[in-house]
Formats: sequence, structure tokens, C-alpha cells
Amino acid sequence: MNKTKTSSVRKTNLSVVKMTTNILHQVETMAVYSIKDLEKISGIKAHTIRIWERRYGVIEPMRSDTNIRKYNDNDLKRILNISILNQNGFKISKIANLDNEQLKEKVIDLSLDHGNTNVQVESLVVSMLELNEHKFNNVLTTSIIKRGFEDTVETILFPFLDRIGILWQAGTINPAQEHFISNLIRQKIIVAIDNEMSAKDNGKKITFFLAENELHEIGLLFYSLLARKEGYGVVYLGMSVPFEDLKAVNEIQKADAFFTSFTSPPSKSELDEILTFYKKEFPKTPFMITGLQVKNNEDQVPSGFHSVTSASDFKSVLKSL
Repeated sequence: MNKTKTSSVRKTNLSVVKMTTNILHQVETMAVYSIKDLEKISGIKAHTIRIWERRYGVIEPMRSDTNIRKYNDNDLKRILNISILNQNGFKISKIANLDNEQLKEKVIDLSLDHGNTNVQVESLVVSMLELNEHKFNNVLTTSIIKRGFEDTVETILFPFLDRIGILWQAGTINPAQEHFISNLIRQKIIVAIDNEMSAKDNGKKITFFLAENELHEIGLLFYSLLARKEGYGVVYLGMSVPFEDLKAVNEIQKADAFFTSFTSPPSKSELDEILTFYKKEFPKTPFMITGLQVKNNEDQVPSGFHSVTSASDFKSVLKSL
């Protein structure tokens, strides 16, 4: 064999090795789900999924050495799309004959119905799993046109963020997927803040911050937008603010109120301890608090703190300041 042919063969072999390595890497990094995971995420009972597999062949799971069903990301996305269509009146016998692209098209058609919030939330979940910015923007833009920005955040984005929390706890999504979708939402709210040129100015200031180790600021951004619309000055400090920094900022720009959120899971006693500390240091300044941990303990919020669970709650508290 001459040198030219030898070089060509080596290049071909090298290409095959690289391609095989890439495929193996994709297989190794692809998430694996049990049938219970699919049930938890899609809302379809495991028993029903098994029947659909056997009767209609909707998906073909892999099997472990002990014959246990295993599913990948593509199976999960297909089941989610099937669940959306089935919950909206499509018969499983008809859905089963659709390929993945046809499923996506029908789900997109449904998601454009601004009155169907469940479909829109599920569509956002799929767009996150697929890292599909185009689908995310389509769903969100349609809702904003029909509902307005505030209503879209409350009825679509906040329930969607609650779903992300469930998926995160179940280990279903990875940090990249969560960061991808969170950054898209942040961008939307920041653009809305930039576009807010309210002529109102009531002379009062609210300091928005998250305590140390609190990193989920989407709710904080949204409520800071509402405060600007209501004519309040906003001092926005963002996430994971050390207490000494908060104190130093307040000496420069004294707050008429503080706003913070608790999403990370401190225990009830830890949350009480944090709130007691804030009130001790700022006894005359009202606090507005929101977040998953506040909602879970809403009936036990101590005196001097206002629990905020919606835009209307927030606006009512603002009127009392």
C-alpha cells in the first residue's frame, strides 16, 4: 500500500474513532429515567404508560439486565407532548400514530391558545428540556400579546418556575437546562424594566435583595418592576447579599421598605431566626417577603413582615406604606 492510501486509511479510521467516541459520550451523558420518573414529571400513571407502550407502541423503552424499563430524554419529551395532547381531548389511538415532529407541531398549535395556561406551562417545560429558545419565545410572546406582561408572569412563568423546582428536586433537569431557561426569563423582565419610564415618583424607596446563599432572583426582579410602575424608587442589590453590605447600603440610601425572597430550603426555625435578626436590626422598616418557603409557612409569618404571593398582594402592601 502506498503512502497516500495509508494516510487516507488512517484519516478514515481516525474519523470513525472520533465519531464513535462522540456517540458514546452522548449515550453516557444522556439522562436515564425510570417509569416512576416519567409518571412524576408527566402526570401520567405508570400503569397507563405501560398500557400505551404495549397497546400502541408510543415509546420503546430500553431494558436493564433485570428487565427494568429505562427511558431517555427523547422518551421523556415524547411522553410530555403526548400528555399535553391527551389532556386536551386527543385520543391516544390517534396520537400514537404521530411522529415526534407531528407531535411538536400540534403542541405548538395548542400553546398558541392563550386561554390554556396548562399547555403553555407544559410547553415551556419541553422548551427547557430541548434547550429550545425559539419555542420558549413563541409561547411567551403569544401570551404577553394576549394577556399582558404582568398576567403572563403570574399565570405562566411563576407556575412554570414551581415546576422547575419540582424537576430539580427529582433530579430530572441539569444545571445547564435550569440556567438556560432562567436566563431567558431574566432577559425578558430586565427588558421590561428598561422600558419602564414611569413619570410617577412618590419619593419613597424600596431596597430589593436576597439573603446570602439565595440565588433565585426572578421573583425579585418582577416585583422590582411593579414597584417602579407604582412610582417607587428602587435600590436593587440582587442575590446573596451579606448582611453587612445591606446595612452599609441602607446608611447611604435609607429604605422606606425592604423586599426579599426565600426560595432555598432553610428549615422553619432557620427562617424564623433570619427574620427575627432582620427585624432586630431594622425595627422601624417594614419588610415584604415572598418565595416558596414563605408560601409554605404563610400562616406563621411574624409580625412586621408582609407575605406577598401575588401582584395584587404586593400593590396592597405598597398602599399601606
